[in-house]
Amino acid sequence: MVGSGALLRQCPLLLPQNREGTAYEGFVTAQGRDFHIRVLLPMDLQLKNARIECSWHLKKILHGYRHILKQRLQSCPDLASFMVELKTILEIALKNTQDLHIPRPPEYYSCLVRDLEILGWDKVAYVDTGLTTIKLKAEDSCGRQHLITLKLNAKILTLLQLPIVCFLNILYGCRWKLYKICLNFFFSQNSLTDIYDQFLAALESLKEFWDAMDEIDGKTWVLEPENPTRSATTRRIAIGSNVSVNIEVDPRHPDMLPECYFLGADHVVNPLRIKLNNNMHLWDPEIGLLQNLKDLLEIDFPSRAVLEKSDFAKDCGICYAYRLDGTTPDQVCDDPRCGQPFHQACLYEWLQGLPSSRQSFHVIFGECPYCNKVRKSNENE
Repeated sequence: MVGSGALLRQCPLLLPQNREGTAYEGFVTAQGRDFHIRVLLPMDLQLKNARIECSWHLKKILHGYRHILKQRLQSCPDLASFMVELKTILEIALKNTQDLHIPRPPEYYSCLVRDLEILGWDKVAYVDTGLTTIKLKAEDSCGRQHLITLKLNAKILTLLQLPIVCFLNILYGCRWKLYKICLNFFFSQNSLTDIYDQFLAALESLKEFWDAMDEIDGKTWVLEPENPTRSATTRRIAIGSNVSVNIEVDPRHPDMLPECYFLGADHVVNPLRIKLNNNMHLWDPEIGLLQNLKDLLEIDFPSRAVLEKSDFAKDCGICYAYRLDGTTPDQVCDDPRCGQPFHQACLYEWLQGLPSSRQSFHVIFGECPYCNKVRKSNENE
């Protein structure tokens, strides 16, 4: 996807929903607050024809700035640039929104501090100066560390009734949004301890998912993400030199067959695809995710105890680097005598510069820079 690296840096919580890069959903952050947003692009990815969907609260904040946003959609070259403009406009709008700065009554602070003391200050990771954002530390039954963010709405309905939005930062990915729970928090009836206990229960419901991912991280060579967080639902696992499989696991059903996408030369990955299709019926929810993958693919994944990551993490044959804008080489020459890996962006740019290359829509065909074998590259992969 064009500009995906820049977009990730500007808005890490705005995530693609499809391979074509025409739908994005997540959150835009301004003044320490997260606002839900959805961006729908046409197939030609022209921003001027994009549709922006957001929460009613964000619509209200940006109501007086719609003509500016429309102008920015017309002039910005890509989505990453527009999101920078949107964040700037949102910052200005928030500063000019008077009802976001309503002074809180003394009862607000006394009730909140009391509940924090009951919960225990050892569980508090962060409290902002206005006592509107609180981050709590949580540990599940396996000793895994998690962070809970509580955002208290500035509009107080009554002195003792405070709407609160809680974010449990455990799940977000291309398909799995930030796990979000919205609660009406009444200090007179509930406490932070009650909210905290609900989150602990939510953590335990994901125990099997994290067990499966921890086994993969501990027993195989994971190429991406480089340092997986608890929120990551995908793993790119090394199978051999320049051969890997990318899996996306359903956190709600980690014992089910995940989505699998093979990366490597066709003569290597095609047999793996055939084995996966032929052996799907052998999947056994009782024996664990990693063992099932071994059985279906009829392979043993390279062990961390025997091999080094450098045996699989090969540099791009064009830029001579392993990481480029957060991505690793995921294109491999199909010639068995070559097998040179490339970053998709590097290969696409290389092929564009060859006079002999030919292009059909977003797919370009040209010669490998090492063996001259004709191969293709897709701009939007």
